[in-house]
Amino acid sequence: MAQEDSTHLRPSLIKHGGLQKFIDSGKTLSVTVSPRDDSIAVYATSNSHARPSSNSSAEYHPIYMAIPHLPPSGERRTFLTDTSVIFAAAQNLVRVAREESVQIPDTVDGIKAMTKLALDYVNHCKECCIYAAQETARRESLQFDADHYRKLYTCFSLFMVLYMPEGGFEDAPVGDELMDWLNTHYIEPSTEDGDRLSSLDRPWEDETFWHYLTRATLRGLSRASAFFLGVLSQHPSPNLQHLSQRLIPLLTNHPRLHQFAAERDFAVASRRWKDKVKSLRLELDRVPEEDREDGFENWWERFSDIVSILEGRGDSVKRIVSELGGDWKEVCAVWSVFVDTRIRRSDLPDLVEDLLDELPPDPTNLEDVIHSSLFLGRPTQALSQAAELDIWLAAHLVDIMESLQLIDVEPDDSEHSIRDHYILSYAEYMRSDPSLWRLTVDYMSSCSEIGKAMADQVLMHVPLRLHRPKGAHEGETEIAQIHAGQLAGVLKEVIATCFEYKREEVRRMICRIAAQTFMQEKEYGLAVSYCASAEDWPGLGRVVDRVLEDYITEGPETFARLVANMSPVLHSLRAAPGAHGVFLHRLMFAVRFAEFHQRRMMGDLQEAAFDLVAMFREDLAPRSWWAVILSDAVELLQHSQSMLFTNNDAVLFLHKLQEIDMRCAQGAQDDYLAILARTMKGAGEKQIFQRLQVIRLVLARYTARCGVIGVGGRTTQGTVY
Repeated sequence: MAQEDSTHLRPSLIKHGGLQKFIDSGKTLSVTVSPRDDSIAVYATSNSHARPSSNSSAEYHPIYMAIPHLPPSGERRTFLTDTSVIFAAAQNLVRVAREESVQIPDTVDGIKAMTKLALDYVNHCKECCIYAAQETARRESLQFDADHYRKLYTCFSLFMVLYMPEGGFEDAPVGDELMDWLNTHYIEPSTEDGDRLSSLDRPWEDETFWHYLTRATLRGLSRASAFFLGVLSQHPSPNLQHLSQRLIPLLTNHPRLHQFAAERDFAVASRRWKDKVKSLRLELDRVPEEDREDGFENWWERFSDIVSILEGRGDSVKRIVSELGGDWKEVCAVWSVFVDTRIRRSDLPDLVEDLLDELPPDPTNLEDVIHSSLFLGRPTQALSQAAELDIWLAAHLVDIMESLQLIDVEPDDSEHSIRDHYILSYAEYMRSDPSLWRLTVDYMSSCSEIGKAMADQVLMHVPLRLHRPKGAHEGETEIAQIHAGQLAGVLKEVIATCFEYKREEVRRMICRIAAQTFMQEKEYGLAVSYCASAEDWPGLGRVVDRVLEDYITEGPETFARLVANMSPVLHSLRAAPGAHGVFLHRLMFAVRFAEFHQRRMMGDLQEAAFDLVAMFREDLAPRSWWAVILSDAVELLQHSQSMLFTNNDAVLFLHKLQEIDMRCAQGAQDDYLAILARTMKGAGEKQIFQRLQVIRLVLARYTARCGVIGVGGRTTQGTVY
């Protein structure tokens, strides 16, 4: 393993020379990967193939937490989130193109749209570079400095210049665009030098004067060149005065492609301009040798260098740029403006390859290496180098490259395409910050099925934060927001993301996880709702069991309050197709049983009596709860002011009680009396049967009252109810 790929544990887990002792102790190193982010835990554990030493249990070994990427923070996180919006727009553009069965490079609108998005990337790099360079930003702790974003800016903008020309200029001369790019990103000569020289009375006596004038000429800065050539009208040499005045119109009238409607007109103007430069060379060569010095500089040689540039002498351009401290990029731009004015993008690889033989790129400067690969027409190689500089750059370049068909789209031996490789690497980098899970999923989901499967795992491990913190008020929790009708926070985002990317199985799994959490928090209405959304009918049954358990352990008041939010969910479930009948039936019982107790506690005894009878008549009540329901009915049966049940109701209760007695006599006491025993808080068998006798006695008295009074409730068609 290369040294840069190694992780050094501090303090050392194994002391120097102690490896054999560590092995003999029966331990080995283990690694556990976090499901939440890309961190890992390294620790010592027992080796199943070794026999641990007798004192190994007393040894202490620390757990080391390591992470392959530094999580993005501050300006970096802002940069990632802002550019993710552009990425999403690019994916939408690609999706629409696929739906219409067209290729982006084949449509003018597609190219324009993708160029606009690429320009947005460039502008974000520029803005972040400017921000990081500001004094306020320098006072902050920046994760990446201004120079880093400047490199992203230069690389992405060069990619646009070379591979995304403006419509109609694909096969046009590229010189002007290269020079504009060079002047934008590598400003020479400096404004400070120009200001300082312009403040001098005799600037030609300054040692930087001719360097400044030559560099301004190389870069096509005709205004600056014309200004300082005008200053030479005060030079003591009449020859230089005359020649400088002759040179000014040549520089200011230098033909540039953007000034002409047709390339042919540009070529004609360039030839005529070159003829004027030749005429100036003839005049320059006629200057006597003794007049070529001014006591400070051999002005003739310096002036000759400038004329050589205008003449387009390649060897002179290379020499002059090198003497001024320039590199191959500057030679390439100057070459395409002065030496070969009709050079096209397709010609650049051959030109640059020749230039790099004499002026090779700096191998320690990734920015320069990436530039050379882009100029040489090697996008795949440029991506590999861009990933070393910043995986963000590689991921967003490769996305555009594939859209423009600049790289191979077929998967390699790893079953990943080039695009997927860099996009997934970037997504793995973002996993170092769990708060960026949404962006991580967006990028992973834009890849093949492997990427989508990785996104599924990210979604399933997003912390939902549904547990109510200790000491928190109800209004401060996400659960309270959900009760208020605002499915807010992480859960809403995760489910929305599953819908967006059609990850139905993942959505159901997350709903099951949420339902379990809500059940733990005793938010049974939400638990039922999410079980139904996940179509987890066994889970729904577990929620009902938990609700009924609360009745046993906490009593009817708490039970009724906890089940209050389940009723609306029940109505929607009964109307929805596909609900599992058995579990829905149990839910209906729990809700009806809770409504019975709620009405009883509120004093609405008649409606409570209707609920109690309905649980038997509609066969909602499980047999294990019959005894409990009959026990709860005693209070209503003994009500002295009104007859709440009909005679038939009382007979129904007696039939249920008789079945309980008969089944218990046959040995099925656990099936019929276990829950009643638990509600009676540890009562013995004797007390339980005494309770059944009480129920029987109350029912007998109620039946007798019905017979004496002759009504026992409402009378319809001569029948007593």
